[in-house]
Amino acid sequence: NGAGKSTFFKTILGLIQATSGEGRVLGHDIRTEGLAIRSKIGYMPEYDALDENMDAIHQVRYSGELLGMNPVVAMSRAHTAMEYVGLGELRYRPISSFSTGMKQATKLACSIIHDPQLIIADEPSNGLDADARQAMLTTLSNMVNAGNRSVLMASHLMDDVERVCQNIVLLHKGKLAAQGRIEDLKAIDREIEIHVWGMASELEASLGRDGLDVRREGRMMRIRHDGEKTTHRILKCAAETGAQIRRMHEYEASLEDLFIVIMERFGYGVKSSEDLLASPAEARKVDAPESMGGSGA
Repeated sequence: NGAGKSTFFKTILGLIQATSGEGRVLGHDIRTEGLAIRSKIGYMPEYDALDENMDAIHQVRYSGELLGMNPVVAMSRAHTAMEYVGLGELRYRPISSFSTGMKQATKLACSIIHDPQLIIADEPSNGLDADARQAMLTTLSNMVNAGNRSVLMASHLMDDVERVCQNIVLLHKGKLAAQGRIEDLKAIDREIEIHVWGMASELEASLGRDGLDVRREGRMMRIRHDGEKTTHRILKCAAETGAQIRRMHEYEASLEDLFIVIMERFGYGVKSSEDLLASPAEARKVDAPESMGGSGA
């Protein structure tokens, strides 16, 4: 929170004037062609942007009219959009009676009524229960998989990002922390996972003395891959301490793991992306390494 995600979106939409630099969206200059950009983009804001006094179908139709559609076309498109987001049977209910999940789906319907090339979704799963969250992520993922349009989504929940997106930009205090394809970034910090029976603390200490980076959770340890001899070094330490390794394999990192690694490099002692929100620690004002898409400063 406060990293600059929403501000970035508003800047590329031309809703906030950039103080320096330049940028283009779908070929249009963000400084001078805001109207052209907004005509090709569907924007789903984080904040509540619905009229509680309207029923859902007329709210979505109204969004179409604001984009220049005549009322007949806007109503037809509104019905299609409501069906797409799973609210077809609830379209005539007043928005005031909707749950948070239904309101989020209605905002998404408003953003796609004009069949935009790009959907910008700001915290689309914010405040949703498990079922509504899965429904929202499935809808966004289907948009991506169907082709013809892209989704630019802001979230601090790494599981949500990995479910929908192929590429990420990680912002930290308004600075670029990492960017690139998720699969490429996850491959930067390879780890070997081992499950140990007995002498786990001794093995952890021995691995550390040997210069290996270890993350431990009970009997499970993940050791950062440090060259071709990493496996040999692990087995050597196990033999010296008498620890029994019951299982060893290369760990397939998740985006959440990558997030933790990046935050550790910023000086945060966090165990998850959600843990960061409650962390009082102040990150060092440094950028990520060049290998992770940062400036290396």
